[in-house]
Amino acid sequence: RSVSAFLLNRSSDLEIFTTMEFVVMILKVVFFKSEAEAETLMLQVHHSDHAVVGIYSYDVAISKVRKATDMAREANFPLRLTVEPEEG
Repeated sequence: RSVSAFLLNRSSDLEIFTTMEFVVMILKVVFFKSEAEAETLMLQVHHSDHAVVGIYSYDVAISKVRKATDMAREANFPLRLTVEPEEG
């Protein structure tokens, strides 16, 4: 069964945020999005608080979310991602 990997824009501390440039880099490096796709998804997250960044098998989705989260923590960003069952 496929699951969706979501990028979230929900920080409890408004003083701490993940830069748009970092989000685009994560989308390109971890999720293999083009520059245009990454920018579109980043803006979607910025305006609606979440975006589906990909639909994968469970193991692949978990691996990508962990890698992106680890990269964000190493860079001191509060970027949040989650994995949820695909709707439909």
